Amino acid sequence: MHLACQEGMAPGSDLREKLDNLAACGYEGIEFGGSGLMNRVAEIRAVIANHPIKPSTVCGGFSGCPLDSDRGEREKALRDIKNLLAASADLGAVGMIFVPLFGGPRVPDLSPYMNPIQLETELLYKLMDEMGNEAGKRGVKLLLEPLNRYETHLINRLEQGVAVCEKLQNENIAIMADFFHMSIEEPDIAESIRKAGRWISHVHLADSNRQLPGYGHTDFKSGFRALKEIGFDKYMALECGIPGTDRKAELKRSADFMKAAMSA
Repeated sequence: MHLACQEGMAPGSDLREKLDNLAACGYEGIEFGGSGLMNRVAEIRAVIANHPIKPSTVCGGFSGCPLDSDRGEREKALRDIKNLLAASADLGAVGMIFVPLFGGPRVPDLSPYMNPIQLETELLYKLMDEMGNEAGKRGVKLLLEPLNRYETHLINRLEQGVAVCEKLQNENIAIMADFFHMSIEEPDIAESIRKAGRWISHVHLADSNRQLPGYGHTDFKSGFRALKEIGFDKYMALECGIPGTDRKAELKRSADFMKAAMSA
C-alpha cells in the first residue's frame, strides 16, 4: 500500500515544491483534482517525469450531473468524465474518482413505473457501462465512491458500490473506500472492506472528524489489516483537513502514524 496526498493539501508554492515536500514527509503519490486538469496535463507530466512522487488518481471535477433530469446536464458530465479518464491515462494514474450525484434525487417520481431511486439506478447502469468502456480504452479505472448519507442519498456503503460493479461486470469499473464515509456508514469498517474485496482499487484517508489520520477515533489498524488481507496494494490518498499551521510537520506526523498502523 502506498500513501498519497491530494495536491491542494500539499504545502508549496508550485507543483515541484509540493512534490518535494510530500516526498520529504514520506508520501509516494499525489491525487489531482479534476477541475481544470485537462489544461495542465503537459505541465504536470514535465514536472513528475523524474520525480519519485507519482500521480495516484484524479478526483472528480466534472461539470454537469450524470443523473440529472436534464439531458444537457447528463451529456456535459459524460463528456467531461471521458476527458478526465483520458487525462488520468496521460498522467499514469490508477483512474478517476466518480460520484454520481450529491444531495437528493434530480429525476421525477414515475411511480408506479419507477420511483426516483429505481430510475437513477437504471440510468447509472447505462452511463457507467459506457464510461467503464471508455476507461478500458484508456487503460484506467472508473472509481465509484460511496458517500455518507449527509452528502448523497444514493450509494452510501461499500456493499452498494459493489452491487453496481457486480451488476455491470465491467473490469474497468471499481470502487474506492473512504475511511471518513465508512466511519459514518459502515457498521464494521474492516469487515466491509473484506466483503468488498477485489472491487476496491483506491482508498481515501481521513479520520472520524475529517482531519488527518491520528486526530480522531477511527481504527486504522484493523482497516489496514483488512486491506492487506484482500491483497490491496495501490494508493491511499489523504482527503481531509490539516490542523495547526505547520502543514509539512503535520503531514509527516500523520504519515508516521499511518505507517505504524500498517505495520501493526
